[in-house]
Amino acid sequence: MTMLRDRLKAALDPDAAIDRLKRLVHCPSVTGQEDDIAALLEVDLQTLGLDEVTRWAFATGRFNVRARRSIASDRPTVLLVGHTDTVHVRGWQERWAGTDRANAFAATEVDGEIWGRGTADMKIGIATALSAIDLLNRAGIAPSCNLQLAFVGDEESGEPGSGVSAGMKALMPVYDTGLWPIPDLAIYGEPSSLDVYTAHMGFFICDITVNGKSAYFGLPEQGVDALKAGNAILTALWQLSDEIRAAGSDPMIGPGFLVVTGVNAGGYIAVPGDCRISLIRKLIPGEDAEVERQRLETVVRNAITDDLITVTFGYPAGRDSSIGGTPLVTDAAVPAIGMLIDAIRSVVPAAGRIGPCAGWSEGPFLSARGAPVVYFSPGDFVHCHTLEERVSLGAYADGILALAIFLASYGQTTA
Repeated sequence: MTMLRDRLKAALDPDAAIDRLKRLVHCPSVTGQEDDIAALLEVDLQTLGLDEVTRWAFATGRFNVRARRSIASDRPTVLLVGHTDTVHVRGWQERWAGTDRANAFAATEVDGEIWGRGTADMKIGIATALSAIDLLNRAGIAPSCNLQLAFVGDEESGEPGSGVSAGMKALMPVYDTGLWPIPDLAIYGEPSSLDVYTAHMGFFICDITVNGKSAYFGLPEQGVDALKAGNAILTALWQLSDEIRAAGSDPMIGPGFLVVTGVNAGGYIAVPGDCRISLIRKLIPGEDAEVERQRLETVVRNAITDDLITVTFGYPAGRDSSIGGTPLVTDAAVPAIGMLIDAIRSVVPAAGRIGPCAGWSEGPFLSARGAPVVYFSPGDFVHCHTLEERVSLGAYADGILALAIFLASYGQTTA
């Protein structure tokens, strides 16, 4: 591996890799606006010599892109996958006004880091995958495994009417119809600080609407106070979260719990006739989303003591389940994962640690179809979704080299 590493390191063109990352960051792709970046990636995949480059709509005006490189039928297959969309940039310009970072899409370089929306989450993952293939091309080394690449939209939450993994759902027919074989390893390019994440939580989001009856503040007896009922519900929800935490903890993911993320009520000088409570429920392996949904709704209803109060529940973020996303647990003993770790450590000996992903992403769609899934890229989760989003160029170069080593060696060892 040392000779391979040295040969690839000598062929690495940092300027070309940085230019690729900057082009991606320059292309705004807030959820719902994935068309331009899909077109950009389509051209890049063609330039890199990939086969079957396909850009297709998963919703009106919103596109995915995929490609392949087949080596031999008896070689293993690696999928490099990630999402093209980012969270919004509201507040970014105000935070960085008067500085060279005021434009969230400028990809400004400061002290060896590239700043901007989507740098860490997860344009660095896409750029690393493409630059690793570019590096193999420059070194004259063919990958030793069959390659699949897929970049999808609609992973992020937060924009109205989106954020339900519509892009990933639109990719699944290529596996379900047998157009593509199930990969022997899927590497999703979410930020991992060059470690290898093999697990993450599940979740569901619940919006609770409490309805009473508004009344003039001077005649409160004529109203039904939805905010008062909401207060009782909040107390019950926090107690439920404590009970969930006490019930047990997953060794990788930790305990389950729920977090109330928003409360809104009233707004007039009157008895509040409505109250809205939003929450997110963290699920750990072994918890059933439907069972936990019913448990939540029972707790909420039992907290209501006034028969004139009504309550409804909404679940806006159906992913690979009807109400949310399921947990991911990948067996770290899968040989391909060990080889990926070896490749990473040949470049950065202290990296390549097995750990859990801090959030949820779309690996469960693939694991449900039999593919081992890991998350890997040079980005750092601590910067995701923040006004401090940035990536280290040094880590980027290390990630490109590590991934190229893995792609060049995996099939040779397993063939």
